[in-house]
Amino acid sequence: MSDDEFDVVVIGAGPAGEVCAGRLADNGMSVALVESQLVGGECSYYACMPSKALLRPAQVLAEARRVPGAAQALAGELDVAAVLYRRDQIVHGLDDQAQLPWLDERGIELVRGHGRIESERAVGVGERLLRASKAVVLATGSAAVVPPIPGLEDSHAWSNREVSTARAIPRSLLVLGGGVVGVEMAQAYATLGAQVSIVEAAQRLLAGEEQFASEQVRDALESAGVNVLTGVRASAVHRDPKTGQLTLELSDGRSLTGEQLLVAVGRRARTEELGLRELGLQPDGYVEVNDTMQVPGHDWLYAIGDVNGRALLTHMGKYQGRLAAEHILGRAGGTSIPRSDGSRSPRVTFTEPQVAAVGHTLQSASEAGVNARALDRPTSSTAGASFIGHDTPGTCRLVIDQDREVIVGATFTGVDVAESLHAATIAILGEVPLRSLAHAVPCFPTRSEVWLGLLEEYEGPGR
Repeated sequence: MSDDEFDVVVIGAGPAGEVCAGRLADNGMSVALVESQLVGGECSYYACMPSKALLRPAQVLAEARRVPGAAQALAGELDVAAVLYRRDQIVHGLDDQAQLPWLDERGIELVRGHGRIESERAVGVGERLLRASKAVVLATGSAAVVPPIPGLEDSHAWSNREVSTARAIPRSLLVLGGGVVGVEMAQAYATLGAQVSIVEAAQRLLAGEEQFASEQVRDALESAGVNVLTGVRASAVHRDPKTGQLTLELSDGRSLTGEQLLVAVGRRARTEELGLRELGLQPDGYVEVNDTMQVPGHDWLYAIGDVNGRALLTHMGKYQGRLAAEHILGRAGGTSIPRSDGSRSPRVTFTEPQVAAVGHTLQSASEAGVNARALDRPTSSTAGASFIGHDTPGTCRLVIDQDREVIVGATFTGVDVAESLHAATIAILGEVPLRSLAHAVPCFPTRSEVWLGLLEEYEGPGR
């Protein structure tokens, strides 16, 4: 092997790895960025970006149809070929060349190939050995879980990768899993002409979110013609070798048939062949880290993004990339600084209605021992909401810690509510007193005036 010296070697060029490498390089460190697939990672090509490209056209069309004047200008239905073409533009035809100038400008050396830790501060990539004087950072992301269902491996089922980059829309799609990927792709494919069924083992969709969010998303899916089954599991999968038709057997004795199957039941860390066993670490599963993103017992090794399992969200991976870089640069603060990559993580499901949430639900707050109270208002209860269209469904909820008089959770559902989330994130992370928030006046006429209604409900008459 030929030896090359760097300050830091980052394995994985997804959003987390890019942010970490960029911050280090911007501060004068020499960085090697190792990637075996596409620079930009899962989010750019197979997840966040293409899925939103598939969802957005129907949402724009629905909003225009709700607004008099715009509605009268509409003619025809969605152009599916144009939707897929625009999706391909957004993912650059699965080509990462557009990402490379950003690395070149910072002097980051891109090393193509699979990285493996050979020894302390040494990463092998093919015939090269990359030595890091300061740190090695794991940013290898996650992959879709394939559950042990008889016949599944032989069924040529889709994961998030295939469903987000498909060249054509199948006549029918079966979706296994009612989490974020499952509900987003069920809605997207239904709007693009597929007959969709979704199967979720839990009693409701989006089981980690507020009950009302689950119910509103289910109502929207069913209104779009999606067949939603909850509280039932898949027991077997068969694909007819002659017709190509796929049959999904269910635990309650029913069965579903379709042209294609999407499996969206969870994620696993990409840790295969990283050399973790030789370091005394678990060779599969998530890599444990502390609040500085260091792997305990190996002060030179960091793990950021999905691979550490703390919050499987692109924005949280980027945040962790900053934390790790700051620690490597020797200017990180103490662990008393609030961290936002655990239960406080903001998250959005981009269905319509969207589900935008941060911090606790009412149930999780109560389970955590918080003296919790929920404040609810309809999302459509402001003057600004009338411009989105009348009678759009949605609920805004703040979860209050009544003892400390601060917000510990927030959930907004409705049309384009994702942009409303950051104010709640700031309030929760900053532990802003409710009496101070009452003096943060939103503009008229905007939908953010819902905050006035929520805070007035908290104050109540005579307070």
